[in-house]
Amino acid sequence: MIGNVREWCNDWRDQDLAGGTDPKGPPSGSYRVYRGGSWNLNAFGCRAAYRYSYNPGNAYYDIGFRVARSSVP
Repeated sequence: MIGNVREWCNDWRDQDLAGGTDPKGPPSGSYRVYRGGSWNLNAFGCRAAYRYSYNPGNAYYDIGFRVARSSVP
């Protein structure tokens, strides 16, 4: 998950997330969660567990997405 850009997640930001390994945010919101590190962050921000949020309508030079493909039998 860690690469050259931070990656958007499917979760929306929630101030009071329930704990756990992979907590789920609310079904809608104003700020989308992104994770992982990028080329311009310190070591703390490069952890896969690092969660931050940003308005998805705005562009930022080091937030992107990862293309994933699944095989269907």
